[in-house]
This record gives sequence, C-alpha cells and structure tokens, in this order.
Amino acid sequence: MALIRWQPFQEMETIRRQMDRMFDELAGVNREFMTTWTPAIELEDTEDNLILRVEIPGVEGKDLDVQVARESVYIAGETRHESKIEERGYFRSEFRYGNFQRTIPLPIPIKNDQVQAEFKNGILNLTLPKAEEAKKRVVKINLENDKTSLPSSETVQVV
Repeated sequence: MALIRWQPFQEMETIRRQMDRMFDELAGVNREFMTTWTPAIELEDTEDNLILRVEIPGVEGKDLDVQVARESVYIAGETRHESKIEERGYFRSEFRYGNFQRTIPLPIPIKNDQVQAEFKNGILNLTLPKAEEAKKRVVKINLENDKTSLPSSETVQVV
C-alpha cells in the first residue's frame, strides 16, 4: 500500500475551480464564447467562380479588412459597443463585441486580382474567379485505333 501525502491547499483550489465553473454554468456564462468569435461563412463552388459569403452583422464596411490571396481569404474587423448611460443595467446580453479575424483556406487557386465584393445587410459577398488551371476540364479520349491499350498523348483531345 502506497502512502499519499495530503495537500489540503491544492484540494481547496480544485474545489474552488469546480465551484466557479458550476456557478458560471448556472449563470449561462461561457468565458470561451465571450472572448473569441469568428464570423460564419458559406463557400459555394460554381463552374467559373467560388462564391464566399461571410455573415458579419453590426459591422460597417469601413471597419473591415479583407485581403485575398491566391489560396486564402483573410477577414478582420471590429464590432463596437455603443455605451449609453441608462438608469437600469442589462440583465443579459449575448451580443458579441470586440475584434475578430478569420482566414479561410480556399480549395483551389483563384485570380485574386479580379475579385468582386459586395457588402449589404451584414453579409459580405466575394466572387472569386477560379484560376484557369483550377477549372474543370473535360478530356475526350479517342479509342478508335486500339481499344485494349491506353491512348497515346497524340489522341487525347481537350474539349
């Protein structure tokens, strides 16, 4: 049988952390949720473009920093809290305030010098044209000569 040394202060600290966590859960407070947030996105793949939609409510266009690279999109900004003097305080607020940033990796390369942007009603729409090498190409293979072997490079035709 092994002897274990009793450390009362360490056990008290563990109990204090557990009690803090329990009271935070009862009050509906999630520290991780309050300190960080990233805007939600939608990425659609069409024949010629990628369409990126970013949900950024409560932010003005002048407060956004959007940088588009060949294989990623970086978005940063800030939601500001308007301080008002009121006689009564808030009971609960789930609004998110502060800085945010997000880097969205793109599945294929794009032409980042031809991006079109629209920001309306808290939704940022980016039309990202695909690079030529990333567009789907259809290859027609001519099998007229020998149907049992693979065609040579001369018989492959790009349609």
